[in-house]
Amino acid sequence: MSALAKRSQPPSPLASPGIDRLCAPIAQLPGVGPITAAALTRLLGRKAPRLIDLLFFAPREWLDPRPLADPAQAREGATVALLVEVVGPPVHGQAGRPTRIPVIAGGQAGELVWFHLRGEWLVRRFPLGARCLVMGRFSRRDGRFAIAHPTLLPESLARAGRPLAVYPLVSGLSLARLRRLMAAAAAQLPELPDWLGPAALGRPPFNEALRRLHGLVRADVAAREAARRRLALDELLSAQLALALERRRREERPARPTRSAGCLARALLRSLPFSPTADQLAAFDAIRADLARPQPTTRLLMGDVGSGKTLVAALALAEVAEAGRQGALLAPTELLARQHHATLTRWFAPLGVAPVLLTGAESARARREALARLAEGSAAIVVGTHALLEPGVRFADLALAVIDEQHRFGVRQRLALVEKGAGVDLLLLSATPIPRSLQLATLGEVAVSALRSKPAGRQPVDTRIISARRIEEVIAACGRALAADARIYWICPAIASEAGGARAAAQARFEELARRFGDCVGLLHGRQSTRERQAVMAAFARGALRLLVATTVVEVGVDVPDANVIVIEDAHRFGLAQLHQLRGRVGRGARASTCLLIYDEAAGPQARARLAVLKRTDDGFAIAEADLALRGPGELLGARQSGPLLFRFADLCRDGDLLEKAQALVTEILAADPALQGARGRALRDLLRLFDREAALGLLAAG
Repeated sequence: MSALAKRSQPPSPLASPGIDRLCAPIAQLPGVGPITAAALTRLLGRKAPRLIDLLFFAPREWLDPRPLADPAQAREGATVALLVEVVGPPVHGQAGRPTRIPVIAGGQAGELVWFHLRGEWLVRRFPLGARCLVMGRFSRRDGRFAIAHPTLLPESLARAGRPLAVYPLVSGLSLARLRRLMAAAAAQLPELPDWLGPAALGRPPFNEALRRLHGLVRADVAAREAARRRLALDELLSAQLALALERRRREERPARPTRSAGCLARALLRSLPFSPTADQLAAFDAIRADLARPQPTTRLLMGDVGSGKTLVAALALAEVAEAGRQGALLAPTELLARQHHATLTRWFAPLGVAPVLLTGAESARARREALARLAEGSAAIVVGTHALLEPGVRFADLALAVIDEQHRFGVRQRLALVEKGAGVDLLLLSATPIPRSLQLATLGEVAVSALRSKPAGRQPVDTRIISARRIEEVIAACGRALAADARIYWICPAIASEAGGARAAAQARFEELARRFGDCVGLLHGRQSTRERQAVMAAFARGALRLLVATTVVEVGVDVPDANVIVIEDAHRFGLAQLHQLRGRVGRGARASTCLLIYDEAAGPQARARLAVLKRTDDGFAIAEADLALRGPGELLGARQSGPLLFRFADLCRDGDLLEKAQALVTEILAADPALQGARGRALRDLLRLFDREAALGLLAAG
């Protein structure tokens, strides 16, 4: 059914008039054709962006559109406004070189620069002799200034002196075009009922906050911050309400206690060549108590790199298997799922338990066999990817769902797994220690077990910070390490070079290192087929490959004890917690291990100072706190690399009071109107839709 057809239907009695307009596809905005719609899809990171998604896209910064009188005052790399005079026609470069228009500003010579742009458009917009107000990123070269891809502004903006909202952009979308779209979207804002209740007092209304956010009404710095905090409270309230509804739905379903004599878990521990840590045993005891309760429980098991979360999960699965029930381990990637399946098979097969594997890459026959064993109950343990969530996957008696890298799965996906049983206990694993504020914001109130100690035999990793100017020295050092039979990871942030991209690319680095060191160099990335990735990892594990160039596909779950060197190129582009995870790929065996963090000095002294945190400590809990303060929750949990941001407006370092307020509001709301049927409840349903929490509405519909 088309969005237009949906809008023509009578509104739901629980929906406010106008809410469908905000949730309609953005392509319905006037003037948004296929090209602009495609650009907005890339910009907003959503397959079918809605009108509200555009309005929720906050400016990156605010700039003064009044032109600098003297270009010499501008900082290199800063975004500035200049009043320029065009003194020559466009000069088109050859063989991919940029197009330049010579200009003068403040008596100084400069140029406006465009890459991949030609034609009469430039002549019409910047005719010879014209005086133009332009804004863009400032640079100097050969005594001349340059503004790359300048935005042409009306001089009235400079006269008004109002700050200008500046947004991140993608190809095919200019700043001026995006600002016009924001204004057009804001013009369609309907009057919405209030969902904050008394908490709205002293705060700008929702619509007013959005208009302030985009500079569509006059607002000073304090007024814009008040608008951000209003929207942050809305966002946190929607998140906490969705979590509370999920928790209530789970707790209302009866659970059958899962108890065993613990024989299988003890046999597993006796078979291991190492002893568990006190933290691991304490966590397992807590999980056993959870399983024995008559209500379903949720527990977060978080631990530093190499702290042994997999063993704790295996002991929990052993408890379930011995009780004659079933456990499932859900992993976000096929590589990680296969790693877990191999580990659990190695541990359980000698004890008479055969874990099954279910991913999207299994053969039809293997899939049929796995599904049949799960449905009849002969498979006590299954490891899988998102394939486990498909409707055709049925369990005879699912008792425990273990979700690894839990931040990569949303409410819908957690529910899709636990709803495959009655009163299923949920164990969430996180290889990134999560600060308390982030736990509350993303998971709500859950029981937590932390693994702080590492198993005996783990080697400290010597971490060094090296300028990219010394890359040849690093390559030479790798050659010496290979001669000493080292096993090396070389991590790059991108698979292949992109037009105008500055990120190190794995494909190009692999080709260079293969020319230097020959057939011992391998390549691993997410675009390879499953069979290719399996073959490469197997070759690296057995030593046929000894230098593996890879992307962050190896960030978690990859266990090659003989690997003792890791080089991370463009380290300044990663979050600290992610770098710590990558560093954890080495130091797993008996050999001394080294981590080389390569950074670009052009990133500034702050980049090196940030990396110095990793040099000072290997405490993942301290690193996680530092990463939250420096980069925000999206970077800490990897969301900026793998998906949408966790929060658009809320800053958990600054908005702790708003998080507490949101939790208090949820308690008050659900006590007064548990089904969200009243006037305020209906407004809160609107809030859940606006912030993309429809899964919570499904919980209400389910009872």
